[in-house]
Parts: sequence; C-alpha cells; structure tokens
Amino acid sequence: MLKDYFWMLNEIKRQRHLLEDAGTGLTTMYGEEAAMPKAQGEMSDPVAREVVRRDKKHTWINRLEKKVLFVQERMSIIEDEREKAVLECLLDGMSMVAICKHMGLSRGHTYKLKDNVVDKISQYEHFEHFEQNRQKL
Repeated sequence: MLKDYFWMLNEIKRQRHLLEDAGTGLTTMYGEEAAMPKAQGEMSDPVAREVVRRDKKHTWINRLEKKVLFVQERMSIIEDEREKAVLECLLDGMSMVAICKHMGLSRGHTYKLKDNVVDKISQYEHFEHFEQNRQKL
C-alpha cells in the first residue's frame, strides 16, 4: 500500500472529478438504430450501462479510499526521523533508488528503514486489535 499510495490518491481525485459530470455525453437512439434488434443478454440502454459503470467505479474508489485511509491513520506512529523521511518519500511516489540518492544512504540501509516502517504499521494493527479485544472483556 505504501508504494501505491501516491497513484491511489491521484486516482481518487481524478475519478471524483470525472464523477461530478452528470453524464452529458449519453444519447438516445432514434430512427433506424432504435428499430434494429438488440443483442441478447446485454443492456441496450446507454444510460443504464453508464449507471452500472459508475456504480462499479464508486465501489472501486471506495476500496482505494480505504487503503489510503489505512496508511494515513497509521502515519503518526512513525517517530524516527529517517523512517519518517522514507515514509514521506514513498507516499510522494518516489522509487527506492530515488530515496537512496535523496537521503544519501546505502540501498541496504534505506530498505531496512522501509522495513521498519512496514513492521511498525503492522504491529500497530495487531496492537489495535489486541486493545479492542481487551476492552470487550
């Protein structure tokens, strides 16, 4: 999720902007087209097809939003300055090679910092689950 965060956030923005449009490009068939037989098993109404397409798009956007929120809600647990820098670079869409060059660190050290970030985020998830179960008791 960390490496995909940047494009997911951009895609959410792009799709939201596209969905603001009410679908003005949809047209109804007239004349000979309207009288022609339609293919079996498919919707022939372009408006209905657009509704289905937009519904699927909303579902996809919701999945992306959940992933982005997952990362955003856990960013605050990273307190080490170098780990924060690696996290921010990843979230900005930088490659690991670019992060290594940017920070002036070896590839191994940069990957270790990234692995620490991933470990802390996953441990936070287990800790949060443990706390919820403890509160139920």
